[in-house]
Amino acid sequence: MKTIVTRLIVLLLAPLAAMHGAGPPADPDRKPSFSWERVPRYMHVRKDTGFTAEEIRYLASFPLVTLEKFTGTAEFGTTEAGTLAAARAIRAINPKTKVLYYRNVIVHYGGYAANESLANVPGAFLVGRDGSDNLVRGRVQAYDLTDAKVRDWWIASAMRVCADPAIDGLFLDGNVKVLEPEYLLGDIGKAKKAGVLDGYTAMMGETRRMLGPDKLMLANVLRARFPDLGMSRLRAFDGSYMEGFEAAVGGVALKDYLAKGIAAFQEAARQGFVIAFTAGLGEESLETGKANEERTDEIRKSLTPDGVANLRFQYLLALFLICAERHSYFCVHDGYDAKKSQVWMTHPPEFDRPLGAPEGPAARAGHVYTREFAHASVRLNVETQTAKIDWR
Repeated sequence: MKTIVTRLIVLLLAPLAAMHGAGPPADPDRKPSFSWERVPRYMHVRKDTGFTAEEIRYLASFPLVTLEKFTGTAEFGTTEAGTLAAARAIRAINPKTKVLYYRNVIVHYGGYAANESLANVPGAFLVGRDGSDNLVRGRVQAYDLTDAKVRDWWIASAMRVCADPAIDGLFLDGNVKVLEPEYLLGDIGKAKKAGVLDGYTAMMGETRRMLGPDKLMLANVLRARFPDLGMSRLRAFDGSYMEGFEAAVGGVALKDYLAKGIAAFQEAARQGFVIAFTAGLGEESLETGKANEERTDEIRKSLTPDGVANLRFQYLLALFLICAERHSYFCVHDGYDAKKSQVWMTHPPEFDRPLGAPEGPAARAGHVYTREFAHASVRLNVETQTAKIDWR
């Protein structure tokens, strides 16, 4: 009876919450399962052909999975069809796995069946002062979110896939491109940039309303680059994906930027938001395209040698454990393409070690953080970028 009453309250309050730019009260039923028994994990992946039976079983072992753009396009023809095929197969093995459908809120990617109907919306893309509409990284189009018809198309195309019971919600990417004040400002001007932000805000509120209380919205929105760490925008969603943790901007020293990122993760996690912490094992690449992009995307070079990669894995895992709370999940990778990855379907021994619940929040002394779990002690130094985890 309590669950039924809770869900009725959520349904009644959803329209009002959407008007104020916030999601409905968090419904525990739509959050992924969680346990401190082992390191809680997340998977973010794409594969343009179908996943094998072994790969599907692997994906079904995660509580939370995002199927990236271009999933299944070579075999099923479109991202929508490929995503649904994979999601249905995963859910057939483990109905508890939450599967998210990837949509970028501003960048126009190919491979989607919905793109065909966008041709019926004239002027759907932003155009720079030089007349070019390839504004993202100098080669990809961006949606003109000031146009209500574009927003309606985006929402309708997302809803068609999310209506399938195998899809548990949306993974919303590209948010930082909209929220970063300088991004595309030189191309489209101040007034248009402000209009895009307003359109985005309206689109996210309407998407939440249309999805209803049962579907997740996980957005790439928390960043140390923002004065409020992205917290004000996070409230429109169930949680945030976290990337770009080490992409210091604005002249901030990396150690201080990392400390801000940790603070963002900790604050959001303690408030009950879902956090999908994702970081690359390879060396950072600064080749992000146009100069004004200001490192909005995390781009990594190929995987570093095994010894270095293992040290980095330990560092990233320690960073996660310093911040994690219930419904925080860990993912490290060398790129999202399963066919190119050297770590796809690998299983480090740390994932089999008993972890146990934390004994409290992390302690901080300067740039050194420590935290105790039932079966592990964690020490992290963000100044030297070193860490140690003692398992017991």
